[in-house]
Amino acid sequence: MDTGTHIVMGIAIGGLATLDPIAGADSITAQGIMIGAIVGSLAPDLDTILKFNNAKYIRNHRGITHSIPAVLLWPLLITFVLYFIFPSGNALHIWIWTFLAVILHVFVDIFNAYGTQALRPFTKKWVALGVINTFDPFIFIMHILGIFVWKLGAYPGYTFLTMYMIIAIYYVIRLIKQRQITNSILKHHKDVESITISPTFKFNQWHLAIATKNNFYVARAMDDDIILHDKYEKHPVPNSPIIDAAKKDENLSAFLSFSPIYRWVINEFDDYYEVKFIDLRYRSKGHYPFVAVVQLDLDLNIISSYTGWVFSDQKLRKKLNMMTY
Repeated sequence: MDTGTHIVMGIAIGGLATLDPIAGADSITAQGIMIGAIVGSLAPDLDTILKFNNAKYIRNHRGITHSIPAVLLWPLLITFVLYFIFPSGNALHIWIWTFLAVILHVFVDIFNAYGTQALRPFTKKWVALGVINTFDPFIFIMHILGIFVWKLGAYPGYTFLTMYMIIAIYYVIRLIKQRQITNSILKHHKDVESITISPTFKFNQWHLAIATKNNFYVARAMDDDIILHDKYEKHPVPNSPIIDAAKKDENLSAFLSFSPIYRWVINEFDDYYEVKFIDLRYRSKGHYPFVAVVQLDLDLNIISSYTGWVFSDQKLRKKLNMMTY
């Protein structure tokens, strides 16, 4: 989820903790829990500092910091620091609620299209259920409403417990709708190999990237209709000297480690080759913004490369010029 949603989730966990008799009876412990819950709700996204390098960010964001060892380590580190700030607080209960905040962070990220490597170290596979958008207005507004009701004098524990029960129902509705879309696609395409469904900002619209035996389809699900945008003939990535040389680049390598469905293009110019991989999940206004591009000279030495989100060819050329080796 986005940073704002994670912050309000931390506040909600802190309010929910008033159901804990220890927190309810001890204001110092309650303060420690509130801070621990907010910090714990943000801690797994510490890897955002990698944004200065797109390749490292794409390969690592929501990776090790969202893994099983990290989920166990974050609450211990946060509670250890808070023990020195609130020495008279109950460290065990601060740890319990901080632990819940960290788990909730990773759990909700799994439901995004971006996903996480939450099963590390057992596997580096990206777990992305594609049910909830990175920013979901309903979830965010529900948290803001819960905080507002709390400030009006309502008991926070039951307020946020009710809120999370409503949000849980919302998740179930989204899962059912996603399943209906999948079944509709399978009904019309018998040779489907994979379906990538990505939620959008709008409740009733979903991005679709479908791979069949011979083609890629990019579409949009809107209410009960599936609207086709683009169809591409499916070609396996060839074993060629140009592709092999391009794959040595860290930007393309990061892209391939992350993107599950893409098409590729090789363009040959007078004095260089350009290899371009295009992720089919993120079509926006007729454009595919998430790409990896590698330019090589005629001797197959890498001249320039880029991976990331870019919304015009002009901006892509500018970034490639900036990234010249």
